[in-house]
Amino acid sequence: MKKMTLTVTFFTILLFSFSTMLAKDNTFIGTKKCGMCHKKDTAGKQLKIWQGSKHANAFKTLQSAEADKIATEKGFKTKAAETPECLACHATGHDLDAKMLGKSYKIDEGVQCESCHGAGSGYKSKKTMKDHAKSVAKGLVEYKDNKAIEAQCVTCHNDKSPTFKAFEFDKRWAEIAHPAPKK
Repeated sequence: MKKMTLTVTFFTILLFSFSTMLAKDNTFIGTKKCGMCHKKDTAGKQLKIWQGSKHANAFKTLQSAEADKIATEKGFKTKAAETPECLACHATGHDLDAKMLGKSYKIDEGVQCESCHGAGSGYKSKKTMKDHAKSVAKGLVEYKDNKAIEAQCVTCHNDKSPTFKAFEFDKRWAEIAHPAPKK
């Protein structure tokens, strides 16, 4: 089972890396831009689902005294909200060159849409999003099944986290699943 998980993780990372290479000129646009279309009933109220999730507050958790205490206990010299090892899982795009961050990108949006779906400037237009294949070609990261989604999730939800508790994918995914309604 462990070998299978590693294999799925490897191929998911490879897929994400390949998609990123294809869309290397894309910039991160932030949830405000994504949410313009993904807040509607016809889009499954995806923005509202994210806003109600812990992902939306992931960066804010790093701004707490408890997070700073954990960072100190781990031997870090900076506050949690300034520590790259913490930011890696709590803030989309934290380590990117400023050229990759659009004007509407905000680090305090935490783990936002583009954490999983890739930098959105190339596929953000309504015209592009209406054509799924075109969206993927322009950088939208696509997940074929729950195994691929889980592999993405465990890049952060794993025992390297100082506050890790067993990760129950099915339970957690049910809390944040945000499928586009069938047309």
